Amino acid sequence: MGMDIDKSMQVAFSALNAQGTRLRVVAENLANADSTAQTPGGEPYRRKIVTFQSVLDKQLGATTVKVAKVMPGVGEFERHFDPANPGADADGYVLMPNVNPLMELMDMHEAQRSYQANLNTIDAAKSMISRTIDLLRG
Repeated sequence: MGMDIDKSMQVAFSALNAQGTRLRVVAENLANADSTAQTPGGEPYRRKIVTFQSVLDKQLGATTVKVAKVMPGVGEFERHFDPANPGADADGYVLMPNVNPLMELMDMHEAQRSYQANLNTIDAAKSMISRTIDLLRG
C-alpha cells in the first residue's frame, strides 16, 4: 500500500508542476493582452499555449505528466487604428495581440481546478500515511 500512495503522490506532484506552468503562462498572456509592438509595423505579443506530455517514469512504475513545450498560439492579430502608437504602421494601424481574455480566464479556471484536485490527492495520501502511522503506534 505504501508504494501505491507514493506513486499517487508523485503523479499528483508532476501534475501540480505542469498546471503551475500553465497558470504562469495564462498570467503572462493576460498581462500582455494589450502589449503592442514597439517598432512601426512590428508584431505584438503572441499568445502562448502549454502542451502536456504523458511520461512513463520507469523508476516509479507510473505514468506522470510534464510540460512538453510552451509554444506560440495560433490566431490572427486584430488591426486597430491608432496612429499615435509607436507600433503603428504607415497607415496608422496597430496589430493587437491574439489574446482573448475570456478564453484565458476559462483556461485559468480549468488549470486551477486541476491544480486543486491534485492538491486534494496529495492531502488524502498524507492523511492515509498519518493514520497508518497512528495505527502502528497503537
